[in-house]
Amino acid sequence: MKKIGILGGTFNPPHLGHLIIANEVQLQLNFDEIWFMPNQEPPHKETLNGVSGLHRSEMIQRAIAGNPNFKLQTIELERPGRSYTFDTMKLLTQRYDHRFYFIIGADMIEYLPKWYKIEELVKLVTFVGVNRPEYDKQTNYPIIYVDVPNIEISSLMIRNRVKDRKNIRYFVRDSVMEYIEENRLYGT
Repeated sequence: MKKIGILGGTFNPPHLGHLIIANEVQLQLNFDEIWFMPNQEPPHKETLNGVSGLHRSEMIQRAIAGNPNFKLQTIELERPGRSYTFDTMKLLTQRYDHRFYFIIGADMIEYLPKWYKIEELVKLVTFVGVNRPEYDKQTNYPIIYVDVPNIEISSLMIRNRVKDRKNIRYFVRDSVMEYIEENRLYGT
């Protein structure tokens, strides 16, 4: 049975911090693959700044190119409306005979009690928590912790830099930066 780590998020845009987290978790827990799963409409965020799932998927494909252990999983983009992890994981466990691990940052660990159907979700997946500065890792839910380097990069910071016409090189892969420029995303 394959061990699959799932890294969900808006990936608006995907940056090197996402790749470092995925790489560290994959290596430390010996996962077969890490699936990058962009969500349609996350329940805890307001807007995706008008960037479509198609654009975000293409940026993920460019970001993960060259790593055979990294895959794009578009199941949440195939369904309209808000994306709830429980609904998604229920579908994935029906489709695949894999063992799933859901990777979350310490900011989401604090938020776990508010997740939709959390008590049922913990029966479908094992959570993997990664450190983020200034967030508490304490929870009553079962979590495997993985230490990753603290990379202070956020998608919001990148979007703001693009909007302000500042360079984003070394925050994202060059191919992602080129895609943002070519498609005039985030106010370029």
